[in-house]
This record gives sequence, C-alpha cells and structure tokens, in this order.
Amino acid sequence: MRVSLSTRGGLAAAITRRLPPRVADTDRLPPEAAGELRRLADAVRADRDGPGRPGPAVRDAMSYTIIIEDAAGSTTRTATDTAMSPAFGALLGWLERNAAG
Repeated sequence: MRVSLSTRGGLAAAITRRLPPRVADTDRLPPEAAGELRRLADAVRADRDGPGRPGPAVRDAMSYTIIIEDAAGSTTRTATDTAMSPAFGALLGWLERNAAG
C-alpha cells in the first residue's frame, strides 16, 4: 500500500504549492508501522461521513489531499483545517509524522 499526502494553502501557500507529496509505502516500513498505516488508511476508506462539516471560511486554511493506492485500487480524499473527519485527521497526523517527503 502506498499513501501520499499533498498540502495546499495556508500562510506558506507559495512554498507548499511547489513541494512534492509526502509518501509512505508499507513495503518500506517496519511491520508494526505498516500495520498501523493500513489500519488508518482503511478507516479513511470506510469513513462514510466524509470530511466533516465545513467551518467558517478561514482565509489561510490548509487543504490536504490523501491518495491511498493498493491492489484494490486508488482512493482520494480531501479535507481542510475547518472540515476534517476524525479518521482523516488520524491518518493525516500519522503521515505528517512518518511519511517521507
């Protein structure tokens, strides 16, 4: 399984626009970390609530796109600082701490 995270917007929008996505690949992770990534990605795929209710417009809000790829196919989910499900937030946090980029 390969999971990538792209970020856009925020105070550093001009910089983040040019950054490559952060990527985590279960084939390159220790077994425990790979299992955690799979569990978090599966939770995002199964999340029927979507990104959450949009909050008030925030001028410098970040948007996040996560792409999950494996033998079952590809799933893309997008959320913002003001509209994010708990499952998306958990996977986002894991990727920010552990994904290469």
